[in-house]
Amino acid sequence: MAATKKAVLGPLVGAVDQGTSSTRFLVFNSKTAELLSHHQVEIKQEFPKEGWVEQDPKEILLSVYECIEKTCEKLGQLNIDISNIKAIGVSNQRETTVVWDKLTGEPLYNAVVWLDLRTQSTVESLSKSIPVNNNFVKTKTGLPLSTYFSAVKLRWLLDNVRKVQKAVEEDRALFGTIDSWLIWSLTGGARGGVHCTDVTNASRTMLFNIHSLEWDKELCEFFKVPMKILPNIRSSSEIYGLMKAGSLEGVPISGCLGDQSAALVGQLCFQDGQAKNTYGTGCFLLCNTGHKCVFSEHGLLTTVAYKLGRDKPVYYALEGSVAIAGAVVRWLRDNLGIIKTSEEIEKLANEVGTSYGCYFVPAFSGLYAPYWEPSARGIICGLTQFTNKCHIAFAALEAVCFQTREILDAMNRDCGIPLSHLQVDGGMTNNKILMQLQADILYIPVVKPSMPETTALGAAMAAGAAEGVGVWSLEPEDLSAVTMERFEPQINAKESEIRYSTWKKAVMKSMDWATTKSSQNGDTGIFSSLPLGFFVVSSMVMLIGARYLSGVP
Repeated sequence: MAATKKAVLGPLVGAVDQGTSSTRFLVFNSKTAELLSHHQVEIKQEFPKEGWVEQDPKEILLSVYECIEKTCEKLGQLNIDISNIKAIGVSNQRETTVVWDKLTGEPLYNAVVWLDLRTQSTVESLSKSIPVNNNFVKTKTGLPLSTYFSAVKLRWLLDNVRKVQKAVEEDRALFGTIDSWLIWSLTGGARGGVHCTDVTNASRTMLFNIHSLEWDKELCEFFKVPMKILPNIRSSSEIYGLMKAGSLEGVPISGCLGDQSAALVGQLCFQDGQAKNTYGTGCFLLCNTGHKCVFSEHGLLTTVAYKLGRDKPVYYALEGSVAIAGAVVRWLRDNLGIIKTSEEIEKLANEVGTSYGCYFVPAFSGLYAPYWEPSARGIICGLTQFTNKCHIAFAALEAVCFQTREILDAMNRDCGIPLSHLQVDGGMTNNKILMQLQADILYIPVVKPSMPETTALGAAMAAGAAEGVGVWSLEPEDLSAVTMERFEPQINAKESEIRYSTWKKAVMKSMDWATTKSSQNGDTGIFSSLPLGFFVVSSMVMLIGARYLSGVP
């Protein structure tokens, strides 16, 4: 029986999915795209000062090894031979910045996470150096100058961390986003590790020319970044190196995509005009624009979608980025304590079925697309004495949907042809209330694949299709059909518009809360000792009373 099972399975492909909140390793059947097994480990986030977000690069790396080993154990329990795993793909949180010592393999500072705001004063200073009539940064990168991207995070590390400065001076420093750190470490680290990145991750650094597909000398000079510390640029699908340790030693790492590009591939959005929205820590809507760069007039980013092979053409995408989606659920769990597990939010929201006029703008890291407003901060408004934790939970889910509506509207204006439906993926799509709310607020159907792990699937597809591996066909006729769950709008268009316009009023009230000083120094003037959200939570407690927050009638 076991032998028959192994024969049916055929070649397998593994995928590392390293996100902001967790790390996972998943194994797929390359012929059917069936998910066979996986393991997940939650990742800590550190907040040393207000607006600062860091992670431990070594913890991230160890979590990858743990997930690989645990998944291999699970495969063994299913009587599946791990020697069938022919390739590994890597998908990762983008923009998060790591600098490490190439001689010791030790990180020289914590990873500065994409959500981090400490570089706001750096951004404002650099903005003054860009000619009004020649924004060469945006022209070359497709990106607005923002705290979001890696170049300003790297600039901060070079300016403020002596260990980084010294390592650069002594030619020991290497820079990379999470994909580079993982691939270098997994392929040998200080003993011959491969220092590379792919075009999708490179396009999020603000040092990469999305037209020439190379590191750009003018951009590196503008940000004062030494080019010698940058990784080599590779396509998203080719053999980078071999695993040098663990149960999968000797298996090639042959796929690499930033998480949102991986989800685009996993959703099979290979045609011009196809789009997907991923609900993770943040929320990211990408639309494939084919071989042409489309520059947005409505606050979206132009980015590299994928390049699936050294000799294959590059594809571009328009992207709308929302900083806080799933992170708002984690905030309700970890900061307010009104839920014990992330899954509980669906139950709370279901108890009331409405926010009862309560609106939540989770601008914890400012607002990304379409505003690009770093001064915004989170607010909860429309509170009454009737408001309880169920209404706040519902408002948090609505906030994710309203933010998606904003970027979808911008994308429709840029593309000229409104989307007829929205393809969705990511961990939050398991929440049926969220998916129905999204359909209601967009007033178009929301379509979810039955297997929502499309980010990992995209990385596996890129790895399995790489030259020299060749176990996964990306020809349209060979791609497995995906079964979908469909959510249709259930409210009338007028009600949807009223709710959306009220949300927009709340967004306006969230603007201009933070100053450059608070972003830079991690304080808010005379209230520097108070935690983020103190004013919101304090007013909630005064208005609602502790018994309402605890759900007591």
